[in-house]
Amino acid sequence: MNAKVINETRQYLTFKLDHETYGLDITQVKEVLEFTEATKVPRMPEFMRGVINLRGGVVPVVDLRIKFDMAMTEKNIDTCIVILDLIIDEENTLLGALADSVQEVITIDYEQILPPPRIGTRLNTEFIKGIGKNNDEFVIILDIDRVFSCDDLTALMKSEDPGIMSQGSL
Repeated sequence: MNAKVINETRQYLTFKLDHETYGLDITQVKEVLEFTEATKVPRMPEFMRGVINLRGGVVPVVDLRIKFDMAMTEKNIDTCIVILDLIIDEENTLLGALADSVQEVITIDYEQILPPPRIGTRLNTEFIKGIGKNNDEFVIILDIDRVFSCDDLTALMKSEDPGIMSQGSL
């Protein structure tokens, strides 16, 4: 597996992007919100959908579908925002991630998690902790701290400055 070894039974929040199931370590998930319009921030990367107000704080919202080279997330009845707690520059930071739908919290024993596939050196899989199984379905377990590059995270941190927000919304 990658630098982070999964060596115990863990719980994961599963969610859908397109028709694939992904999992996030439940300890990094703060809450799940219904989809809400985000305020656009000028000059942000394409995957950055905007910012939302969460109990008086500004939280950037990203579209993981775009980050994973899929079509932009389209709002439907199941679309939601997963609020995550990331560590950026040794500081806890909240980040919202759009999901087509949230499924359930599952428990996967480390022995049931396989390393990400190796498909040459051109495919970057360092943001995947492993591939687990839930019933007969694969779950791609993300290392959310590695999904975004340092430049991505710097841009997101700048978006938390309320002075740069525009009035437009998604």
